[in-house]
Amino acid sequence: MRVLGFDPGTATTGFGVVDSKGSRLHHVAHGVITTSPDLHFAERLKSIFEEVTGLIAAHGPDAIGIESLYFAKNVTTGLAVAQARGVVALAAVQARVPIGEFSPLEVKHAVVGYGKATKKQVQEMIKILLNLDSLPRPDDAADALGVAICQLHAGKFQARIVRA
Repeated sequence: MRVLGFDPGTATTGFGVVDSKGSRLHHVAHGVITTSPDLHFAERLKSIFEEVTGLIAAHGPDAIGIESLYFAKNVTTGLAVAQARGVVALAAVQARVPIGEFSPLEVKHAVVGYGKATKKQVQEMIKILLNLDSLPRPDDAADALGVAICQLHAGKFQARIVRA
């Protein structure tokens, strides 16, 4: 099974592609989609949509994982993230790829086994799980790989329920 994970943002959207064969995870790709702050917000969203559509076409995922919205203190940033999430979800739906949505706590729990793990702990575990030579960078891409791993774990669990 192949999963394309996303950590959405208007300025930077992280992506990560992970394959699962049995109980083994394999890194395929990761990176970021960036947009210029000089562009109108609608142009930024269009750019994200086009890049996500291209990633879906290039990698042919069986599922897409998207980090859910987490409001800290800055509502303005939260609204921008929500818009980017919507664009990613639209691209997935248009490609007819199922979507899973996961909170940062769920991602941390799936990757590290502890929902309050630090960002560094999550990156270290991703490095181990995907047999990477170094910590995945930048942070947005590392987070997206974590979302993909979370989606893979959730998908296996859902498949067991369906079979039962």
